[in-house]
Amino acid sequence: FLNDKNTDISGQDFPEDLPQIGEDEEFCFECGPQNPCFNRCCSELNLPLTPYDALRLTRQSGMTAREFLGLFANFSTCPDTGFPQLTLRMVDGPEALCPFVTPAGCSVYEDRPSACRCYPLGRGSRLAKDGVAQRFFVLREDHCKGFECRTVQTPRKWLQSQEMAKYTEFNDRYMRLLSMVCASGKPLDAKLAAMAMLCLYQLDDFREFTEKMKLFDRLDLDEEQKQKIMAPEGDEAALSFALDWLELVIFGQCANLRKKV
Repeated sequence: FLNDKNTDISGQDFPEDLPQIGEDEEFCFECGPQNPCFNRCCSELNLPLTPYDALRLTRQSGMTAREFLGLFANFSTCPDTGFPQLTLRMVDGPEALCPFVTPAGCSVYEDRPSACRCYPLGRGSRLAKDGVAQRFFVLREDHCKGFECRTVQTPRKWLQSQEMAKYTEFNDRYMRLLSMVCASGKPLDAKLAAMAMLCLYQLDDFREFTEKMKLFDRLDLDEEQKQKIMAPEGDEAALSFALDWLELVIFGQCANLRKKV
């Protein structure tokens, strides 16, 4: 994904018009209330919500997925893949503020989306023979004063400090699925798109679907895996299973799931 303020561009061609930076190349940057531009990057966003972003924010809100997305997400469809595309809905008004920003900063900071964590870096990823290829870019906006500090960063150091590892893990799995569908040249039809929405963004409903349709009866899963997937606190396990199930539904096979014989 790529737009003016989104900084996780997984699954897209690497842009040529942004300055690239090596994973261990140094740059100076610091963000915080000490900066005169504090909160300026939290408005007029076209900020995508990946499945893992939605998982974290939904869980933090205490709402059901339908409730949360109904209040905070805009919906569209990716023309290349047919997958649902969700973006964070800004507050109506001249400043188009993020719904979670306050004068004191981000009210959902511990669960902020991937793009917010990456900023001011952009990360591009795509499938490669040896796994996932990634590149990094520096996004410099006129309003941002964070580059004027003397705090030395590297992309590796910055993303570690922003606790990106789990986000990257799930975002790259999502990117892999998108890339597979794109390579097939067959975007999802309406039925599969609805299944993708259920699997990727409505984990509470997906658990109910799993139970109602007795999915576990069709698959070779051990009891511990089943319990983790169905546990209220097992959202990561549920999303992992949902990604695998969706791949199985779309392509008829998945390396991580085996049908019972």
